[in-house]
Amino acid sequence: MLWVQLVRKKRDAHPLTDDEIRAFIAGVTDGSIPDYQQAAMLMAVFFRGLDDRELATWADAMTRSGDVLDLSSIARKKIDKHSTGGVGDKISIPLAPAVAACGVAVPMVSGRGLGHTGGTLDKL
Repeated sequence: MLWVQLVRKKRDAHPLTDDEIRAFIAGVTDGSIPDYQQAAMLMAVFFRGLDDRELATWADAMTRSGDVLDLSSIARKKIDKHSTGGVGDKISIPLAPAVAACGVAVPMVSGRGLGHTGGTLDKL
């Protein structure tokens, strides 16, 4: 796929197909798209936006770009509170047990050693 043409397409306010979006996310993930073309696409998306279908496909492609945990064996309603991190992020620690106390399963995935701010596990 010629990434420049894809960037032009979005820049010119044309919707991307599901296959184009999935190919772009795959190319970012596997490193086959140069960083400057990734940046150009993100700028085109920022200025032109994504319609509902494009956004749903983009989110799905990003979700499936890594390992996906199958939590279907947990019968109860379940949620995950994910944090973008940062020095001031302290809400995950009290929120997860509070929600769990209400009967909701909270199979949180958290990180550690995420630079100088640390992850949720480091704070815990």
